[in-house]
Amino acid sequence: MRYYLDNNTLFIRGSFRAASTGIFGGIRSVSTLLNHFIPVDLSQGDQEKELGSVAAGAGIVKDFFGLLTATPLRQPCVLQYDFVTVFITAAARNDSPAVGGPVNIIITSGEGLADSALLALIMVATEAKAEVLKDAGLAISGTPADAVIAACEGEEKHRTAGRVTDVGMRARDAILHGLPKALSCQEGNVDLSRPSFFNFSRFRGDHWIEWSPENCPYYPCHFAGQWCDFCYCPLYPCGDESLGQWVESSNGGGVWNCSQCTLLHEPDIADYLKKYPDAQKDELVRLRDQKKR
Repeated sequence: MRYYLDNNTLFIRGSFRAASTGIFGGIRSVSTLLNHFIPVDLSQGDQEKELGSVAAGAGIVKDFFGLLTATPLRQPCVLQYDFVTVFITAAARNDSPAVGGPVNIIITSGEGLADSALLALIMVATEAKAEVLKDAGLAISGTPADAVIAACEGEEKHRTAGRVTDVGMRARDAILHGLPKALSCQEGNVDLSRPSFFNFSRFRGDHWIEWSPENCPYYPCHFAGQWCDFCYCPLYPCGDESLGQWVESSNGGGVWNCSQCTLLHEPDIADYLKKYPDAQKDELVRLRDQKKR
């Protein structure tokens, strides 16, 4: 999997088996998941045209699932919990259910899921969303515009994904932590220039940490002069064993450990990826190797 922001669209690329409740939804294999910002309300037909146009502009024909959001795409919350990554956008929820802003949730798993598990994961996400909104004192537990995508890569490993499973527990915990953050950004009119990144850490006790490049106490974690624009790696988990390795999690399942990888910290590589956000991992590795010759 890899993800990047391009103007008003979040692109998540990979080789997915996915289920979606959004436009052109269903369950099938796709290469791309989209979350696209539109500042105005559109009819169903216009929404389909808008998503189709965005996908076509990126060279994607029918091989995608897409969602629409009223939240500027510089402000998503991205949460990493072992092999599960969750992307959340949430508009303010102070209106009636008919016109309230949408909550979009995209869940990706680096471990393969059965189709039934993908559908169960959508139920887990919907339940967690309703719990957050209730705890926030909001009467609206859902709107017609809310949507969820559940996606996975790799050979099937999980037959189920309910809230107490390895997958469901991680997705649920990420949503319970991330959705309040996403809502507070919108309802507090917080102007963010980049996404908010959160990682689940077990160092000195299980907890979520928010990554920020400002005044990082660990800089430099790799080498002097490193670039930290991609500290929260958009290629994670790349699965390339020349860059990292799978290790067993203390809570079960596998975790991609790439703590020794410096690929996206190398200034030339980071600068290239900023200029060409659709560049693939193998392309970046070749560029690095060429510069070392």
